Amino acid sequence: MRPLQAAVAMLVILAMGTAIVAGGRVVRHDEDASAGDQVQAGLEARAEVPAAAAIPRHQAAKPEAEAHSRAIDPKVVAQPQLQAEELERVEPRAPLSELALAAPPKPPKTKMPDDWKGTKLFQPVAPAAGVIEAKGYSVAVSGIEIVKQDETCTDGGKSWACGIRARTAFRAFLRGRAVVCTVPPEGGRDLIAAECRVGKQDIGQWLIENGWARAAKGSPYVEAGEKAREAKKGIFGPAPKLSGLPPVPAVVAAPTAAQPILDPSATTATPSTETTATPPVDPPEPSE
Repeated sequence: MRPLQAAVAMLVILAMGTAIVAGGRVVRHDEDASAGDQVQAGLEARAEVPAAAAIPRHQAAKPEAEAHSRAIDPKVVAQPQLQAEELERVEPRAPLSELALAAPPKPPKTKMPDDWKGTKLFQPVAPAAGVIEAKGYSVAVSGIEIVKQDETCTDGGKSWACGIRARTAFRAFLRGRAVVCTVPPEGGRDLIAAECRVGKQDIGQWLIENGWARAAKGSPYVEAGEKAREAKKGIFGPAPKLSGLPPVPAVVAAPTAAQPILDPSATTATPSTETTATPPVDPPEPSE
């Protein structure tokens, strides 16, 4: 029975394979037939369209009435001349962002108040008549010509150090006083020309009136300077008299190395005894 069953199973498998192959051929034949039908239908539709309709028509360009053209010569290096009516000025385009715009000017670091009248300078020093140094400032009193320290003046054919004399007088005027000058709150190394005063006294006016400076051209001190020159004050006057000063003390020579400070041979006599001066001796060393 077993060989018979095996033979039947083989026959069933062969039959199934034959059926599958036959079905595939039928399906493929149907697909080929449908594709052929579509191609045939397309050819027939093209045949019905007239041949003239397949050719594209060329459209003519419309002429522009406002268009202008100019001749361009490649041999000419310079640009051709254009008529004025062909050019048109337009507004510049807006920036792409605010970063391209110029930044507004920055405000000053220190803004002076409306009632500001100057900076107070303590312990001023005068290197010359009309120059003040204090608190990191170097201020030249405005409206005057500074009398330099090495300047000399002539009196009857004789020269005298009027620059040093003017500086000494100016230092005596400033001694122990605070000066107020119209300078910014932050000092610098540069020389600044400014108006200065001590209390209500204008320093420039004081220097000109006493003849310790010359009035600058166009300054408000010109009239006071002429009066000081006519009155022969300060540098315009005679040289100071030194006759009333005490005589200069004599210079005492310092002892040399060969000359001892104490002379052992020197003696001092008294009515009762006679004592001999002896040099000092070193104290004895402490014993252990």
